[in-house]
Amino acid sequence: MVRKIEIYDTTLRDGSQSEGISYSVQDKILIAKKIDEMGFRYIEGGWPGANPKDGEFFKQIRKVKLKNAQVAAFGSTRKAHSKASEDENLRGLLAADTRVITIFGKSWDLHVRDVFKTELEENIRMIHDSVKHLRSKGRQVIYDAEHFFDGYRQNPVYALKTLQTALEAGASVLVLCDTNGGTLPSTVSKVVSEVRAKGYYPLGIHTHNDGGAGVANAIAAVEAGASHVQGTINGLGERCGNADLIVLVADLQIKLGFSCVPQARLKELTEVARYVNEVSNLIQPKNQPYVGQSAFAHKGGVHINAVMKNPETYEHVDPALVGNRRRFLVSELGGKTNIMLKAQELDIHFEKESPEAKKILKKVQEKEKEGYQYEAAEASFELVIREVMGRRKKFFEFKKVEVSAENIGDKNPIAEAVVVLTVGKAKGVGVATGDGPVNALDKALREALTPFYPVVRKIHLDDYKVRVVNSEAGTAAKVRVFIEFRDEKDLWTTVGVSGNIIEASWQALVDAIEWRLSKTS
Repeated sequence: MVRKIEIYDTTLRDGSQSEGISYSVQDKILIAKKIDEMGFRYIEGGWPGANPKDGEFFKQIRKVKLKNAQVAAFGSTRKAHSKASEDENLRGLLAADTRVITIFGKSWDLHVRDVFKTELEENIRMIHDSVKHLRSKGRQVIYDAEHFFDGYRQNPVYALKTLQTALEAGASVLVLCDTNGGTLPSTVSKVVSEVRAKGYYPLGIHTHNDGGAGVANAIAAVEAGASHVQGTINGLGERCGNADLIVLVADLQIKLGFSCVPQARLKELTEVARYVNEVSNLIQPKNQPYVGQSAFAHKGGVHINAVMKNPETYEHVDPALVGNRRRFLVSELGGKTNIMLKAQELDIHFEKESPEAKKILKKVQEKEKEGYQYEAAEASFELVIREVMGRRKKFFEFKKVEVSAENIGDKNPIAEAVVVLTVGKAKGVGVATGDGPVNALDKALREALTPFYPVVRKIHLDDYKVRVVNSEAGTAAKVRVFIEFRDEKDLWTTVGVSGNIIEASWQALVDAIEWRLSKTS
C-alpha cells in the first residue's frame, strides 16, 4: 500500500520572511490559490495579529473556495505566567477563524531559560494550556516543536516531555523542527526513529537549509516514519531558506513511491515554482532541481548524442513528469547535432550533414569567436537560424537611434533616447528619458513600436547582465550583455556584444522585441 504524506506549505509565512520579499494581501491570495491547485493538504497563511496584512489575508481567504487545502493560522504558545483564555496571541489565532491552528513551543531548555526567561515547568504548562484551550474551541492543533533536534541533543528527557505534553493536550501532529537548520540527515533519521519508537506519533518534520541539507533531512525523517512534511515553494525562507517543497515532493513521490499529491499534479511543479517566484519578484534559479531551465539542459556533443539515443543516459527522470522540458544548449561544443535539434524545436527541419546545418554551425562559431554566447540566449540563436535560412522577418527598420546622458556625476543624471523607425511606409518615433541610457533606449523603442505592435506593452525586462569578454583590453574591452524578458506566457533571453556597452545592450533589446513579434506574426 502506498504511504501518504501530508504536505504542509508555509510559503506565505516562513517563505515571506525571505530577504527581499514583501507580499501584498493579493499576492498571498494568488499564491494560496496556485498552491491549492497542487493538492497540498495545508497552507499556512501567516500569523494573525502579528501585522495588519496577515489579519486581512485571513479575512479575504475565507471568500476563496479552495479545492484541496485547509488554511492554517500560525502563532505561539501563551505567554509565561498568564491564562490561555486571556492571551492576546491565542485570541488572534481563534479570530482568524481557521479550522486548523499551528502553534510552536520551545523544546530546547536553552531557549526556555535564555529567551522566555522562565522556568522549565512553566514552559510545559504553556504548551499544555495553549493546545488544550485551542482544542476546546473545536480547532485542530498542529504542534511545532521548535528547535527540537538541538533540544533533544542537549536534554532529551525534557524535549520528549514537551512532545508528551502537546500530545496529551490534544495536538493532532507533532512536528519536529530543525529550526537552526544545522542538523544532518543521519542525526535526523536516528532521532525521528527513536522518538517514534517511544510512541510519539503522528510525526511531522520542518527543516531549514542552513547546512544545505533541508530537503535531505526531510526525506530522512519521512523514511524514519514521519508522515507530515512542512516546507516552502522554491525553498524560500529566512536566512538560507526552508526545505524546497518542489524538490521534496518530486523526490518523495517519483523516487521513493510515497503519495504527496495526485499523480497528475506532478507535471504542474515547474509552473508552480515559476509562478511563485514571479509573484515574489524573484529570478528563477536556472539550476533548481527538476524545474530549473538548466535541469534537463545538455551542452556537450557526447551528452547530446547519448541523450538522443536514450535519455536515461544523462537524465535521472523524464522532464515531462514535472512539467519541464529537455533543452540542447547551443555552442561550439554541441556541433551539428545540436544545431539540427534546436532547429527542430523551431519547426525548421534539415539533416545533420545538410548545407544548412554547416552554415548555421559556421555562423555560430564565427559569432562565438566575436564574444557571443548562445547557450544562455536561445532567442538570439533562433533569430540566427532564421537569418541563415532566409526566414528572418523584418518587422521594422531604423532610421535614427540616439542616446545622450547629461549631468554625469550628479545625484540625478539624466539619459534621453530618440528612436525613429519605419514599419512598412509608416513612421514611428519614440522619445524617452530613463534611469540610464539602456533604460531610456528601451522606453523609446517601445514608444516607437507600440502603435504598430501593441503586444510590446506586455513585455517586461526581468534581468540584465554584463560580462567583460576580453578583460586584458582594459577599458577598451568588449562586453557581452544578456537581457532576459518575460510576458504572461514566455521567458526569453537575448545577447549583444560590442566594445560599447550601449550598443551591446541595444542589440539585445532589438533581438528581444523582434523575437516576441515573431511569435505573434
